[in-house]
Amino acid sequence: MRKLTGDTLLVATHNAGKLAEIADLLRPYGITVVGAADRGLPEPEETETTFAGNARIKAHAAAQATGLPALSDDSGIEIDALNGAPGVYTADWAETPTGRNFAMAMTKAHDKLVLSNTPQPWTARFCCTLALAWPDGHDEIFPGTAEGKIIWPMRGDNGHGYDPIFQPKGYDVSFAQMDPAEKNRISHRADAFAKFVKGCLD
Repeated sequence: MRKLTGDTLLVATHNAGKLAEIADLLRPYGITVVGAADRGLPEPEETETTFAGNARIKAHAAAQATGLPALSDDSGIEIDALNGAPGVYTADWAETPTGRNFAMAMTKAHDKLVLSNTPQPWTARFCCTLALAWPDGHDEIFPGTAEGKIIWPMRGDNGHGYDPIFQPKGYDVSFAQMDPAEKNRISHRADAFAKFVKGCLD
């Protein structure tokens, strides 16, 4: 597995919450994180049907555009009773003409669960796939998951995305009710990051 050298890593995201989370996770390694928006990079179209495929698109586009190694993350929530939906379309469920509305997306997920007549618990997992790409076209892929269940109503003001309706296994609070440091310790992104660190930093 190829090691990451240098102290600057481009993170191919325009999501400020995701960028802050990644910066926190990388701070102990002395790596400065630069976001795609800071470099004025466009968001490439995500045309794949897997988290790994979409993560690769974003990482390679950013690495080619800047000449820097680029880390991208494609993540979402898979709900078992909805056959894994929304999955790679997690953010798409929140799209509106005026931006993303995750309260609407969470309501949509809940309504579909009710219509499915599936008894609770509504098992689910957050998935995160990290792709690290180099300008020469090489990449490394790191998948991570956090198991749990969908709860209703929405709970908590921390976090982002679908965090208010996801209760991780072994806890009695939602991701959005957790202290961010605790969430970052057990999240799907933390799982993928541990593999990334072991493979490319340690």
